[in-house]
Amino acid sequence: MEFVAVTAVATFVLVYGLISRRLETTLLTGPMVFVFAGVVLGSAGADVLTIGMSEGVIRVLAQATLVLLLFTDAVRIDVYRLRPQVDLPARLLGLGLPLTILAGTVVAVWMFPHFGWTEAALLAAILTPTDAALGQAVVASPAVPVRIRQVINVESGLNDGIMLPIITLFLALAASGYESSGEWLEFAARQIGFGVLVGVGAGYLGGRLLDRFVRRGWVEGAFRQLATLAIPVIAFAGSEAVEGNGFVAAFVAGLAFGVAAREHCAGAYDFAEDEGQLLALLTFLFFGASIVGPALDDLTWRIGLYALLSLTVVRMIPVTLSLLGAGLRSVTWGFIGWFGPRGLASILFGLFMLERAALPVNEEIFLIVTWTVLASVVLHGVTSYPLAIRYGSWFERHHAERMVEAKQVDEMPIR
Repeated sequence: MEFVAVTAVATFVLVYGLISRRLETTLLTGPMVFVFAGVVLGSAGADVLTIGMSEGVIRVLAQATLVLLLFTDAVRIDVYRLRPQVDLPARLLGLGLPLTILAGTVVAVWMFPHFGWTEAALLAAILTPTDAALGQAVVASPAVPVRIRQVINVESGLNDGIMLPIITLFLALAASGYESSGEWLEFAARQIGFGVLVGVGAGYLGGRLLDRFVRRGWVEGAFRQLATLAIPVIAFAGSEAVEGNGFVAAFVAGLAFGVAAREHCAGAYDFAEDEGQLLALLTFLFFGASIVGPALDDLTWRIGLYALLSLTVVRMIPVTLSLLGAGLRSVTWGFIGWFGPRGLASILFGLFMLERAALPVNEEIFLIVTWTVLASVVLHGVTSYPLAIRYGSWFERHHAERMVEAKQVDEMPIR
C-alpha cells in the first residue's frame, strides 16, 4: 500500500475517532461510514486506495479479523450463564438457522436457474450468519428488554462459528461437482475434524495453563491479555499446519477457553474488543474500496431482489416459525427477524470461498454477497436506533411486566 493511501486511511480513522461519540446520536453507524469512505477513496472515487481484497496485506487483515471475531464471539458466550435462558437462542440456532439456509437455497435456485443446489446452498449459508454490530443501537439500547437484546446478541455470537463447518461442507460438495476426484469430501472432513480437535486442545490447555500461572502470580498484567490472544493464533496456525480449518479451530478454542478459564474472559474480551473493532472497520473500508466500488456497475435486478429477499422473507419467516410457541408477541417476532444483519462474517466467508475453491459461479456468488451486505449495512444501520426506540415504547405501553419478553436474564458482553 502506497504512503498516500496509508496517510488517507490513517487520517480518516483519526477524523472518525474525533467525532465517533457524536455520531452515536445519528443514524450513521461505523460500518456505514467506513464502507462509504472506502468507495470514495477507492477506484470508483478518488482512486487513492486501489489495493484489492485478495492482496497479501488485506488477506492477512481479513484473516486476522475473522480469527479474532470468532474467538471473542465464543469467549463472550458464558455457557453457564446462558443455560437458564437457552430456550430462545436454541430455537433460533436449532430451527431458525437450518430453515434460513433452506429458504435461501430455494430462493437462489429460483432466482438463478444456472446455480446447482449445492452452489445455491453455499450462497445461502454464507448469508445466514448475522452481525449484531451493524445494529448496535438494538443490542445496546436500554429501551429494548434485556432478554430480547440478549437473544439477538447470543444468536449473532454463535451462528458464525456454527456456520463455518456447514460452509466448508457445502464448499466441498459444490467443488466436487467440477472435479474428477472425490477427495473434496475427505478434505471437508479433515478440515472440520482437525479444526475441532486443535481448537479444543489449544483453547482448553491454554486456558488451564493461563489460569494456573496467574494464580501463582507469575503473569504480568498486560501479558495476561496478550497471552490470551495468542491462543486463537495458535489454534488457527496449528490447525492449518495439519490441514484443518483454522477458523473452526479459532471458534472452538474460544468455547474451550471459556470453559477452562472463565474468570479471565472479561479482561481478554475487553482488550480484544478494541483491536477487533479497528480491524473490523478497516475491513469494511477495504470492502468499500475494492469490492463495493467496482460492483456498482454490476448490479442486476436479480441480484438486488435476492439481496432484499435474503434480508426479509428468507430471514424473517424462519425466525417466526422457530419462535412459535415461545409465548412472544408477533411484534417481537418481527423485531428479532428484522435484526439479523449480514455483515463482516459474510464478507469474510465469501473471501474464504474465493480462496479455497475455483467454482464457475464464484464471482457471481460473491457479487450477490456484496450487494446483500451493502444493503444490510445501510438498511439495518439507519433503522436500528428508531426501531429500538419504537419497540421499547410499544413494550412499555403493553403491560411490560406481564410479557414473556420481560423475563430478566444475565446480560453478556456485546460486540
